[in-house]
Amino acid sequence: MSLTVWTNHELRPGARELFYDSLARLGCRVIQSEQSSRSVLTEGGLDPALAEADVAYGQPDPADLISYARLRWVALSTAGYARYDNDNFRAAMRARGAVMTNASGVFANPSAEHLLAMLLSLTRELPQYVLNQAGPRGWEYLAGRYTKDLLTGKTVLILGYGAIGRRLAELLAPFRCRVIGMRRTPRGDEGIEIVRESEMATMLPLAHHVVDLLPDAAATRKFCNAVFFQRMARGAYFYNTGRGTTVDQEALLGALRSGQVGGAYLDALDPEPLPAEHPLWREPNCQITPHVAGGHREQDENLVRHFLANLGCFINGEPLTDRII
Repeated sequence: MSLTVWTNHELRPGARELFYDSLARLGCRVIQSEQSSRSVLTEGGLDPALAEADVAYGQPDPADLISYARLRWVALSTAGYARYDNDNFRAAMRARGAVMTNASGVFANPSAEHLLAMLLSLTRELPQYVLNQAGPRGWEYLAGRYTKDLLTGKTVLILGYGAIGRRLAELLAPFRCRVIGMRRTPRGDEGIEIVRESEMATMLPLAHHVVDLLPDAAATRKFCNAVFFQRMARGAYFYNTGRGTTVDQEALLGALRSGQVGGAYLDALDPEPLPAEHPLWREPNCQITPHVAGGHREQDENLVRHFLANLGCFINGEPLTDRII
């Protein structure tokens, strides 16, 4: 089967050769968009070259995808897909039998490992020692030895139980945590305790750690608001590697300053980049990273391998991994 593959993801050296060489061996034609970007998060612009493609890989413009009826499969280079998640787009894709996949499987393990690192870091109060070494270099033995907590045996509530949540639950198993996942529609095969959104008021006071993995959607915007933080157990920790729009950042700042939330880790913010003058940067109990939780050295190579494995399934008429439409 001869296919034309369009992409606007400018891959790193090594991954780029793997992508092009593998597609050449399969007899595929590749169109590299003139608007390509190195960032998997960058929204693509309109590109008439997409009209020639059977497969689109990267971050194509939603309007283009609706316009060009030749497209049969859209392979997103991200886990998130908010800009494509609307009734009109889904209807247009289904009407012509096209499918869409994301790359959530590629980012699950690095994101989960990153979260585990932060769960341990905040529990063991490590950020303050980094600041101490860079600053006063005090030796506060008694003040610090008896304030640390343990992750072992704690309750971890995960909002949005998908690929990242499943991997995090696996990593938490040796710590004998009670892991609770929140899903809009439980499937029954999650392997952990699952609750619905309507049960949040009951669950939040029980959690020592609340992990936000929610996607950006109309129903999730500012899901974590002032009422949400007030319902958390006082002094519990909050983490967000989902999307920045799911958090009311002003409410979080107030909850941190009052001590209602004991500490926060944010990898996803709104907006991104977060302005340098934003008060969250200066909040001592808030740790921030610039949307890097899902990244790792072989990210692009793994994205290509994920795409190629799905391409083989697509060619052979087999089910695709991480299918969302």
